[in-house]
Formats: sequence, structure tokens, C-alpha cells
Amino acid sequence: MADVFSIARTVLPIRGETDTFPVRRIYCVGRNYADHAVEMGHNPQREPPFFFSKPADAIVADGASIAYPRATQDLHHEIELVVAIGVGGADIAADDALNHVFGYTVGIDLTRRDIQAEAKKLARPWDLAKGFDQSAPMLALRRASEIGHPVSGRIWLAVNREQRQQGDLAQQIWTVPETIAFLSRFVRLEPGDLIMTGTPAGVGAIEIGDSVTGGIDGVGEISVRFLPPG
Repeated sequence: MADVFSIARTVLPIRGETDTFPVRRIYCVGRNYADHAVEMGHNPQREPPFFFSKPADAIVADGASIAYPRATQDLHHEIELVVAIGVGGADIAADDALNHVFGYTVGIDLTRRDIQAEAKKLARPWDLAKGFDQSAPMLALRRASEIGHPVSGRIWLAVNREQRQQGDLAQQIWTVPETIAFLSRFVRLEPGDLIMTGTPAGVGAIEIGDSVTGGIDGVGEISVRFLPPG
């Protein structure tokens, strides 16, 4: 049995640096692209954002081989821009929100769609559909001081080199500053928090043996492969 005092904290690498970014919490915005809201059977109008969470240790590094999760027959991919908070705060104003951002990366929100569908039908939480082991592949962070604050640019994902998802960050219903401001009304954001900002249309199933690649212009590209359950 592992010694509880030896458990390592989850960190993300920072591109080009030896320092790492300690991860505190992962917040995820649901249905933040109109075309994805439509494909999931919802009204794409600008309703208030809603959030779910993933545990910090769900993060998987770029290039990893991921064990296909147990208890699902319908694992889906969702490519997302991820925002890293570097300065904490509550009730943050939208016009001040970007001053709280440390940097950005590319992430994949893996979803057990069959478990999520059953939870929705029964009006139950999504935790086991979204917050399972290895459910958050992420690329190394890039500082905002290096790449700026992306407001537009292609966001895409391919499975076995076949394009599945494509959109533009400019299509987000709620912008990054608006999302930070809204979320900070309900929880105090702290350094180390990550916000996954939603996915464009084209989500679909992943099979054992698939290679998944995705990226965002100006931020980077991530690639992972899916192996049989461990």
C-alpha cells in the first residue's frame, strides 16, 4: 500500500521551463459553443453558464497511452481551451479577469457518454461520467505573457487522422473573461485552478486502439492513444 504522505501533488509542465504549475481544482464549462449545444439537443441561446468538475489527478500528459475506461461502451472526446488561474479572487469583474490568468493550454474532456445520458435521464450528477481516472489529457501550459490571450483561432480534433471537431474560439458563447467573472461569483478562484472552456461540435466515440490528436492555433497540439483497460 502506498504511503499517504508520499502522494505527489498534480502539476502541469510549463513549456520551456523547469518550473511546474501546481493544479488545485478543475472547473469545466458545459455547452459553451452553440453548435455543440445543438448537437446535444439543447437550445443554443445565451443562457447562464453551468459548471461541473474533474479531480486534479485526472490530468494525463501529452503523448500518454490511456487505458480505455471501465464501465462504459461510449467514450467521447471533447477538445477544449484550458485557462490557468495565477491570481486568486472572488467577484472578479470581467474587465479585470484576464489579469488573473497565468496561461493557457489544450485539453481533452473525456466523457463516458452512456453514463452521462443515464444520469441526465434520472436527474442525477455527472461525476462518474466526467471525473473518472485519466479523463483530462492536457498539453504543457504556455504563459499568457508569451502567447497573449487567445480570443479567436482554429480549435480542432482528429481521431486516427480523420477530423472530427473543428471550430473557432470566437464561437464561444461565454468568453474567457465572462466565464471567470461568472464562476468567481460562486467560488473564490485560487492560483492553481484550471477552467476548461467548452467544446465545438463534432464530439464522438473513441475506440480501443484509436489515436486522438487535437489543437488550438497559437496554443499547441496534443496527442494521446487509447489502450485496452488495465
